[in-house]
Amino acid sequence: MNSHKQILLSMFNELQGEYLSGQQIADQLGCSRTAVWKHIESLREDGYEIEAIRNKGYRIINRPNSVKEYDIATGLDTSKIGQNCFYFETVASTQKIAHELAQKGEPDGTLVLADQQQSGRGRMDRSWFSPKGTGIWMSLILRPKLLPSQTPQLTLLTAVAVAQAIEEVTGLTPSIKWPNDVLINGKKCTGILTELQAESDQVRYLIIGVGINVNQVKEDFPEELRHLATSLKMISEQEISRSRLVQEILKRFERLYDLYLNQGFKPIKLLWESYSNTLGTTINAKTMHGTIQGKAMGLTDEGVLILEDFNGNQHKIYSADIS
Repeated sequence: MNSHKQILLSMFNELQGEYLSGQQIADQLGCSRTAVWKHIESLREDGYEIEAIRNKGYRIINRPNSVKEYDIATGLDTSKIGQNCFYFETVASTQKIAHELAQKGEPDGTLVLADQQQSGRGRMDRSWFSPKGTGIWMSLILRPKLLPSQTPQLTLLTAVAVAQAIEEVTGLTPSIKWPNDVLINGKKCTGILTELQAESDQVRYLIIGVGINVNQVKEDFPEELRHLATSLKMISEQEISRSRLVQEILKRFERLYDLYLNQGFKPIKLLWESYSNTLGTTINAKTMHGTIQGKAMGLTDEGVLILEDFNGNQHKIYSADIS
């Protein structure tokens, strides 16, 4: 059924607001006129507002702001990333499902999306607030031929892809806080969580989770998050198409991922630095071994943060909470 929906939505997209006759749809789908009506009704049940006029046909007047498989697949400009997609109304966490699918052998580039997460997770096992119908909650399965030590670079790459996509779709100017937060006006709108299953010398698979606050209003956030978090809608003052933003992230990610696999981390590093709000500032880096205060000098070619303390000593920060 989803493939029929996808074909039908692609036909509507190509006509851009023109009418599509029942006969055209029947010919394209290889079905009866009665079946055409059922397919149209199915789209209406999904929230598509479709006008039907005798002797003219059908056209879409309004689309739901949803992230179902066919919303993403229709018009997706990638060759691999996101082409295999699993959508769920409500899950505990897309990361958990992505791990299960990866263990069953789902291919490189597989996407898991949910409309709502009940126990979404951020770094250091913090919970991530993921209410229904408002954000993008997704996890990507990757199977790169990399050493486990190289995988943090893909967190930085993902942050660049998300920042580029937000800029393209909303016109807002995001910044990246090392290593995994995308901010707008200094408030967090995106978190990225990378987890891997690996041997000592090779990655079996990698799961990159991305949570984006898209269309929440202030009242949607719990009181304790309101001074820290924001949404794209709150800053831009307009409703953002979630499916379009997902498509743009996947497109940008695929291009950066190909560049990375062909040329290494250096071109990604330059892009990341152009969005960074961390470099050149004095920060506290809370690591497993204690807190280091100093100036963020830059990234190494491996993606490790260089911090210079007040005595002029340089520290390599592989993983930390930055404030």
